[in-house]
Amino acid sequence: MEAGLREKIEFALDTIRPYLEADGGNVRIVELTDDFVLKIEMMGNCGSCPMSSMTLKAGVEEAIKRAIPEISRVEAVNLTLA
Repeated sequence: MEAGLREKIEFALDTIRPYLEADGGNVRIVELTDDFVLKIEMMGNCGSCPMSSMTLKAGVEEAIKRAIPEISRVEAVNLTLA
């Protein structure tokens, strides 16, 4: 992943991190695939919270796609989304 793109992603994640951290969680970039799927790890309480799939879609993915529209979707590698 190019440095400039990683920076943009981290900046977008930083806009929602305070909300995740308030609940004892965080998020970490794992990989950006060739077809622009961003894979992340939900950490701390976010890894086990029953609301994490909603947080991923409504919070994390929305913030990322707003900042970097070329990203097609965001997936958490450690969640089973219903």
